[in-house]
Amino acid sequence: MTTQASAPSPLVLVLGEEELLIERAVRSASDAAKAADPTADLTRIRVSDLTVPALAEMVSPSLFAEGRVIVLESAHDISQELADGVMAYVKAPADGIVLVVVHSGGGRSKAAKGLPAALKKAGAEVVECPKLTKPAERESFVRNEVRRVGGKIDGAAVLALIDAVGSDLRELSSAATQLVADAGGAVDEQAVRRYHRGRADVNGFAVAEKAVAGDKAAALESLRWAMQLGVPHVLVADALADAVRTIARVSGAGRGNPNQMAGELGMPPWKVRKAQGQARGWGQDGLATAMRVVARLNAEVKGVAANPEYALERAVLEVVDAHGTSR
Repeated sequence: MTTQASAPSPLVLVLGEEELLIERAVRSASDAAKAADPTADLTRIRVSDLTVPALAEMVSPSLFAEGRVIVLESAHDISQELADGVMAYVKAPADGIVLVVVHSGGGRSKAAKGLPAALKKAGAEVVECPKLTKPAERESFVRNEVRRVGGKIDGAAVLALIDAVGSDLRELSSAATQLVADAGGAVDEQAVRRYHRGRADVNGFAVAEKAVAGDKAAALESLRWAMQLGVPHVLVADALADAVRTIARVSGAGRGNPNQMAGELGMPPWKVRKAQGQARGWGQDGLATAMRVVARLNAEVKGVAANPEYALERAVLEVVDAHGTSR
């Protein structure tokens, strides 16, 4: 006797900015739809690329009742007209269609800001995907990742893993999964140190640290080692962006006690202390330039650039050159 899959929610609101959690939420909605209807198709589209007539066509009932999962991405950029179209649809959703709305929680327009509340009122299933900015949140994430793949990890190993890998959730998830497999399920500090020995110096965060310090030769050497080891381009770009933004935030907050500033900035004291030291070599003009560079790089490594490795090298050189730029 087979158990019939429960019907998926016809409306899902994915709320937040943490990319890994967003991807998992979208995948979960898609998997639920395909469990109910294996033929269900997945369509993803940014709201800025969507018109009201196109939306109406996407959500119109099919003659053959095929299942569909429609993901509206970057809904915080939605127009009033399109928001009205979405709300008109959710009042009478079509059978077999799962509408997933991905929204950061912010937005510039009134329509964009009000969309999450309107979708919640319409009965949307809400999946929260907030940025994990506090050390305790990252530690909890690591524990959950290890538990998710059937392993156990002690507190010292959690801290060692974060220290070795950094704060990027994709890297932490990948490392946690691999460690559980390598350690036979039980992960301790020794297992973490053994696995990451010699690797921590060539991850994206090492590249970023050398770049924001203005050390061109070391930054390029670390980047080339990272590429040879197969560190994903997006992780190096994210690490560089995190380093630049952290310095900018700490610099903008002025001088102060790292322990007191940590709570205000939402980051651990050691990171504030480290950024304070790094900020001494940066002027406001240089930080503004570096912020533009990492913003551009984010798009380049996600498909805009024909050669992401060249884009990374160029960005690293530009950040190094921006270091020490006068105010």
